[in-house]
Amino acid sequence: MTTLADLLTQRIALAGPMSLAEYMTDCLLHPAHGYYATRDPLGAAGDFTTAPEISQMFGELLGLCLAQTWLDQGAPARFTLAEPGPGRGTLMADIWRATQRVPGFHDAASIHLIEASSVLRDLQAKTLAEAPVTWVEGFDALPDDAPLFLIANEFFDALPIRQFQRAENGWREMVVGLKDNGLAPGLTDAVPLADLEHRLSDTQPGDVVETCAAAGPAMQVISERIAAHGGAAIIIDYGHWRSNGDTFQAVQNHAYADPFKHPGQADLTAHVDFEALARAAPQVKHSALTPQGQLLQALGIEARAARLAQSLSGSAQESHLAAYHRLTDASEMGTLFKALAFVAPDASFPPGFAPFDASQDEA
Repeated sequence: MTTLADLLTQRIALAGPMSLAEYMTDCLLHPAHGYYATRDPLGAAGDFTTAPEISQMFGELLGLCLAQTWLDQGAPARFTLAEPGPGRGTLMADIWRATQRVPGFHDAASIHLIEASSVLRDLQAKTLAEAPVTWVEGFDALPDDAPLFLIANEFFDALPIRQFQRAENGWREMVVGLKDNGLAPGLTDAVPLADLEHRLSDTQPGDVVETCAAAGPAMQVISERIAAHGGAAIIIDYGHWRSNGDTFQAVQNHAYADPFKHPGQADLTAHVDFEALARAAPQVKHSALTPQGQLLQALGIEARAARLAQSLSGSAQESHLAAYHRLTDASEMGTLFKALAFVAPDASFPPGFAPFDASQDEA
């Protein structure tokens, strides 16, 4: 049992079961024993690998997508280029390199990274040593007097969730308690919940719905900045248009793990409810939900992959083409990961994104 497991066990023994959101928060962000506070989780030596770590093409194409959106909005002389949860800084480094030849873009940009982990901040500082970076701990600290161009890749999936199972007479919440001297999930008694009233029409008893309270305030800040000053937000993550089902999971050493066995030692995530993100940002308009593979193809990844392959041979070329396949193929990340773009009501969507059509089924 980990030290954090001991602390959580003592807390539950004294105060009773905790919500899944409380459990995730402690496991991921505890200042002394939390997952993100104590390690670099990325890469072969870590627990998982994100798209920017797979290939430079991911960041390059999204960087040029943001740059074109900046141009389409009149190339404002000053803007905030922001990323929450930037990992090692790889995505922002690729964006910065790809946009260096866009006239005026670098002079106008002020990079802001939202990062609470000191371990990851140190890595980001090394990766982005040549870029003008400011670190902040929350969305509220982003400048509120300039256009905001924000990209979030695999950020919202790590925010704490609550999980509810529908019953005949209400909703039962999944909580973390004790069983056989260990941490274990359980369910509360059923109660009516006003916040889930809108889900009664598309769920049945036994169905599971997940909610993320932390996502709403983040989207509110993003939408307020964009509505007031312009810009765009591109959110890429795994998930669906609407939450339906148990998606809470733990990953350790690149394999699925028991999320209650080694708290603080595994990454905990859940699929993103993109509809909830859109509902939390009424001041702006959002695009259709777009599969990652489709977006990257629209941005020109096939041509970029072919060009890069020309300078490679042997195993290096094979690895490059495998990365292209992993990012775009439907059997890999191509359809599991999806993207949603937000812009001001009078602005055009970034390249690769289509307008939202409420008549289409985005589930």
